[in-house]
Amino acid sequence: MKVNRKTFLKQASFLGGSVALPTVALSSFGAAKRSVGDNKISNPIGTSTYSFWHFEGNKTNARIENCIENASRMGFHGIEILLVQMQATGSTDNAYINKLKRLALHAGLSLYGMSTHQQFFPVKKEEREYEIEKTKSQIELAYRLGIPQIRIQTGTWGTRGSFDNLMKFKGYEEPPEGYTNEDGFNWVIDGINKCIPKARECGVTLALENHWGLGRKAEWLMRIFKAVDSPWLGFTADTGNFFPEDDRYGQLKTLAPHTVLIQAKTYYGGGLWYDNPADFEKVAKIFHDADYRGWVSLEFEGKEDAMIAVPESLKVLREAFS
Repeated sequence: MKVNRKTFLKQASFLGGSVALPTVALSSFGAAKRSVGDNKISNPIGTSTYSFWHFEGNKTNARIENCIENASRMGFHGIEILLVQMQATGSTDNAYINKLKRLALHAGLSLYGMSTHQQFFPVKKEEREYEIEKTKSQIELAYRLGIPQIRIQTGTWGTRGSFDNLMKFKGYEEPPEGYTNEDGFNWVIDGINKCIPKARECGVTLALENHWGLGRKAEWLMRIFKAVDSPWLGFTADTGNFFPEDDRYGQLKTLAPHTVLIQAKTYYGGGLWYDNPADFEKVAKIFHDADYRGWVSLEFEGKEDAMIAVPESLKVLREAFS
């Protein structure tokens, strides 16, 4: 006998609510699906478009459209957009944004994140103000794409010169003469605070990454996080940006309760700047113990062909985070 919803509810009410409801999957943005009464966590796995590009090679072949197609074909659940890649290979006008949303929908992918770049502590005030306004526009862009969070960073002092040189020193640098890290902390906190109203207005969470500069240490990130003290600020925890000699897993554990995105680095074929592979089973335990149910976003950063290394990375992450 076919029972409609109205009849079912009436019968359930008559029986005093004792009817056992079917097990259903619960989900929210960025949250892993789970069944009622099931405490196991199985994080959704996505990939950054960065995995297919690395700021080099043929930009045409690494268009966001191609990345969406590849990610879907390989079996990912979502995709994180690297903003500079989008700007280099496409556009940010409404027609292009709507095209990406449509492509992601038909590919069965969530647009769960966008990685942005900013410098919150250049010495000149007018440059800091420019970066703040730029970040506000990035928040609005994420809103237009339907993306609920963006990766932000503190920026760097720039005293190492090139990024390649900064990587030789594993992200460590000294402030310019006449300035201290205290100046930098004050400017970063001020800059993020000025972006929070826009984040709240757009419903886009700012995810501060352990990404060099004053994001180099978990204790520095926590200082910024506590000073801003807003539900619209969380962390992007990158597994490759803390090093073993600096207590990588201890620092990740510090960030875990406030993390809104994990970026998982792999290095097949050798790293572009260094090899810093993580034990992903250990990483998964740290974040599952903190009840993290959000996205794990692959950032493949090796020299192997992405068409080989990216799906191989997906297998590793699925095994660890399922």
